[in-house]
Parts: sequence; C-alpha cells; structure tokens
Amino acid sequence: MKKAGEVKLHGFEVILFPLITEKAVNMIERENKLCFIVNNAATKQDVKKVVQQSYGVKVDSVRVVNDRKGRKKAIVKINRQFKADEIATKLGVI
Repeated sequence: MKKAGEVKLHGFEVILFPLITEKAVNMIERENKLCFIVNNAATKQDVKKVVQQSYGVKVDSVRVVNDRKGRKKAIVKINRQFKADEIATKLGVI
C-alpha cells in the first residue's frame, strides 16, 4: 500500500553499496547476514525483493537502522539453505 508522496524505487536505486566493517564481516561469518547501505526512501520490502532477485537467495528477514552518519543501513538475514559468505565473495566484501 502506497502512502501519499511515496516514490517507487527500482532495483539499482534501492541498494547503494555493501557495508564493509569488522562487525559486518563477523555477521557474515557467524550469523549468515549481509549489511548494505540503502536509499533513505527504501522500505524493508524493497530491500528484500532486490536482494532475492539480484543474488538468487531466500531472505528470512530485514532489519533497518539509521546510523549516526545519517545513512540507512539494512541488515539482511539469509536463509540457511544459502551462504552469505558466497554472496559476500561475489561482491568483493571478503
């Protein structure tokens, strides 16, 4: 359901870049999660849809956090059938 003034984002506009920090790499290895910096207008559903279509995986959940730098960070939990470290390797994160 769209709200007034809501903009429809396309796949390449939702995810800006993968987040590469020590904590993000630990989440990839231990919790099967990926971190991305996303567009401020992106919703959880947008992020889930784009990750599933782009990387061919099943997403269990998406958490969104606004960091201190004013960016929107999405933490994406990948289903156990898939490995987050394989996706991270394709992205060049690890």
